[in-house]
Amino acid sequence: MGTAGPAEYLNGLAGIAARAALTRCCTSRRWVDAMLAARPFGSDAALFQAAERTWWALGKDDWLEAFGGHPRIGERGIDALARHEQGGMNRAGEELRAALAQGNREYEARFGHVFLICATGQSATDMLGALRARLGNDPAAELRIAAGEQAKITRLRLEKLAAS
Repeated sequence: MGTAGPAEYLNGLAGIAARAALTRCCTSRRWVDAMLAARPFGSDAALFQAAERTWWALGKDDWLEAFGGHPRIGERGIDALARHEQGGMNRAGEELRAALAQGNREYEARFGHVFLICATGQSATDMLGALRARLGNDPAAELRIAAGEQAKITRLRLEKLAAS
């Protein structure tokens, strides 16, 4: 018998444990509540579809709440999950880290929330390039882009749930 997939894993958790597991994937309370209400999931595909559908049905305040659960790209002292996701930062020198810190400040001043990017598999240089490119976006468009990045992050985290 193989290991349980994320849907089976989530279905098997009691309420408090399921809430904690989902919150590790996305910190929007309304998203977590809706996902808890959607249980049980018939398959991993059904879980991923529910997560996506639920995410895009939320509003700006819910998205901002989820964004607030993320550390800044390149920030030191982050939790193990974010450190793994931001693995591309491991080889970044101080100059690149300083450029990212400055970019993060500019981004937050312009858009009012943390710069969000699905960092898995990206180098620090790639992330800095994306940050700089997105600074020129219209705020409404950037909110949608950041929400799309959150959706990608949530999906990756859901995929890893049963292994966590």
